[in-house]
Amino acid sequence: MSQSPMSQSPLTINGTTFKPGTRTTIDLPVGKLYTHTPMTMPVHVVNGKKPGPVLFISAAIHGDEINGVEIIRRLLKLPAIKRVKGTIIAVPIVNVHGLINHSRYLPDRRDLNRSFPGTEKGPLASRLAYIFMKEIVSQSTHGIDLHTGAIHRDNLPQIRANLDDEETSNLAHAFDVPVIISSNLRDGSLREAAAEHGIPMLLYEAGEALRFDEVCIRAGVKGIINVMRFLEMLPPSKSSKKKHIEPVVARSSSWIRASDSGILRAMIPLGSRVKKNTLLGIVADPIGDTESKISSLYNGIVIGRTNLPLVNEGDALYHIARFGDITEVEAKVDDFQEEHLPELMPSPNPESPII
Repeated sequence: MSQSPMSQSPLTINGTTFKPGTRTTIDLPVGKLYTHTPMTMPVHVVNGKKPGPVLFISAAIHGDEINGVEIIRRLLKLPAIKRVKGTIIAVPIVNVHGLINHSRYLPDRRDLNRSFPGTEKGPLASRLAYIFMKEIVSQSTHGIDLHTGAIHRDNLPQIRANLDDEETSNLAHAFDVPVIISSNLRDGSLREAAAEHGIPMLLYEAGEALRFDEVCIRAGVKGIINVMRFLEMLPPSKSSKKKHIEPVVARSSSWIRASDSGILRAMIPLGSRVKKNTLLGIVADPIGDTESKISSLYNGIVIGRTNLPLVNEGDALYHIARFGDITEVEAKVDDFQEEHLPELMPSPNPESPII
């Protein structure tokens, strides 16, 4: 059981006070466009009748990473949310500017997730980070940030977290994905800024930028619910009889890069087990006169890969996490994907699979 701090009601964001037992959506101002059009960040607050943790859930910090937007939409529609203890602060689109432009970055070409904790008078990215920290993160006890791979890159559903922190590690295992990456805190990242405020936070990586992925979306919704149950924000599940599968932790991962420029014929799908010297793909020129083999440098599981066949020398092609028992990890990945695949027959679930 988690021994989490209790929320203090009422909660106030940007001058709006949220009383216990209410659900409210507000627009948090984040400046204006050069057309004088105001820009706002949508924030939905579910304030339970009973005290409990304050969990922020954010998505689209990178504006082209849209899986998390759909995850939050589905989460807020679940009937179970009506019984929440504590508070959910859901922010489906943090980088509104980037989302509008289908871009990872802000208009100043800065990465918002390298701009935290931000400053009130700095560049646009820094100002947006400052607003998010002041109004959302500083009022929370826990956080989950939803991401995908970059454009033309696909990520296996995974949690990245600072496993050296015991509470963060407990949350990571509760999320219930087959792979957890023990990831160091990066300078300027939201995770680093949250850690400096003493807020345990998870980063969920799954899917590809600018694309919906049904398995990744379903796993994200279920994972957040699992964390909320662990935090006792929701009651334990009565219907689920499936045994919890303990995830496997990777302490290191590396990208395999193209040795030559050309057209990639990828041979290994996402989630596959590979051994050292396993052939991952072949890069050839358009005519086929020259070819270079791309092989794995070690044993592991493919947790990320490029989807773009056109590659330049040095491009990242396959992201491989290293494990002691890769057979065990492969089995867990297979079970996980089967569990979250869309149903072939109609189901009572009002959320139809996205295909």
